[in-house]
Amino acid sequence: MEDKKFQKLIKRLFDIVVSLIVLIPFLPIWLIISILIKATSTGPVFFLQDRPGLNKKIFKVYKFRTMKPGSEKMVKGQEVTKDDDRITAIGRFLRRSKLDEIPQVLNVLKGEMSLVGPRPERVASLADYTDEISKRLNINPGMTGLAQVSGNIYLSLEDRYILDVYYVEHFSLWLDLKIIIRTISVVLFGEDKYFNKCLVDINLGSTEAASAKEENVLR
Repeated sequence: MEDKKFQKLIKRLFDIVVSLIVLIPFLPIWLIISILIKATSTGPVFFLQDRPGLNKKIFKVYKFRTMKPGSEKMVKGQEVTKDDDRITAIGRFLRRSKLDEIPQVLNVLKGEMSLVGPRPERVASLADYTDEISKRLNINPGMTGLAQVSGNIYLSLEDRYILDVYYVEHFSLWLDLKIIIRTISVVLFGEDKYFNKCLVDINLGSTEAASAKEENVLR
């Protein structure tokens, strides 16, 4: 137990250091992205939405806006697919490169998120959580996670939950490091390259890939 506490302390310090590195030296890139968003579509630069975090505490997650204004109302109960025509021109690039999620380092600095952890879902998803699935809320949500580097949108929602709960129950700095390294490869080569290439030895409930329409709600 003491070892886990120490590892979580190191994890928090690592979160802060990396977030500051991403935030301060790369501010010019943030500025360029902001200009491109404003130049290619109307609406705000950032997209904010309530998400459940540690122990179901609600917080506002930050993202660069990648969709046309009002799209959230239009897609209630639906997922966002890669070819969704509500995604803006620059938004498509930002989503593919994961740059749209970079503002979440602000959530990390505030202690609402971590670099690694289960991805935060919409508040409405809590209504469908079982006691087992709720375990994914026993740790801070992350910018990337075990499910995101194991196929993500090509996995069923059930399998993503299984991986999230596994991460919570088997958290270690070594696992975090492996997830971060794999995340770099996912960004470079795509999520489909890592379907059926899980970082951990675990039997998933589903044997078939989920449809791309079941894309994670935060992507």
